[in-house]
Amino acid sequence: MKRMFTIGRLRLSWAVTGFFLIAFLACSGDKEKASVNTEGPIYTLIFLDKTRSVNVNKAFVAQKYQQAITDLIEQNIRQKGDRLEVYFIHENTSKARALNVSVRSEMEDVSAASPTDREMAETEFTMTLNREKAQIRQRVLQQLVSQNTGSSNQETDIWASLPVIAKANETGATVKVYYLSDMIESVKGASRRDFQVKAPKDNAQADEWAKADANQLKRYTLGSPEITMVLPFEPNASVKENNPAVTQYWQTLFSELGVGTVAEE
Repeated sequence: MKRMFTIGRLRLSWAVTGFFLIAFLACSGDKEKASVNTEGPIYTLIFLDKTRSVNVNKAFVAQKYQQAITDLIEQNIRQKGDRLEVYFIHENTSKARALNVSVRSEMEDVSAASPTDREMAETEFTMTLNREKAQIRQRVLQQLVSQNTGSSNQETDIWASLPVIAKANETGATVKVYYLSDMIESVKGASRRDFQVKAPKDNAQADEWAKADANQLKRYTLGSPEITMVLPFEPNASVKENNPAVTQYWQTLFSELGVGTVAEE
């Protein structure tokens, strides 16, 4: 009986060892797959409103925009080849590029490396990438707080962001666009919109205007970027301050131009 009990313990021991060995190999395989980013590059465009209608010195706006910048950098800066650009929104938006950075951190090939060397390479890559993220964040925040006291702050040309998006689309990268703006288009001219003078009165009019404007803006091939509008309004803002028909206008306009995803924050 004692011999049979010993054999039984040995069998149980081998079974337990085998179970943990299989589990370890499975986990190692998952870890290896997770460390290899097979997705293509991300092209991030940030449009910062530098007109008189947006005050980034206001505590709520500053906190919201700083958090938005931190989050988008964390999500979009992942590997060598990812790119981020900052443009100012004012009367000459398409020519107002304030920052252009490309990620340099690169994960070395560890396909033939030992588990120890692989872990060391992954740790080094993570540390290098985190340092680069911090540097990019600091540079974007510097642009966020910079002041525009010139005459260009009198008009808000958001339409002029469209050729910038179209150019990014030509790279073949996944394009993600962030507007840190009140989205109050304000450009003088018979064929333009000035929401400070006349904003859409309701969603129906917003849709009507957006569809009409899309006809002259379809010359820009935007592809399928992800667009996020980060508005500077507090939750208790009045309808007069945060007119929902204005964001409805942009939702419809982007949709008419073929954009797949448009979010509002």
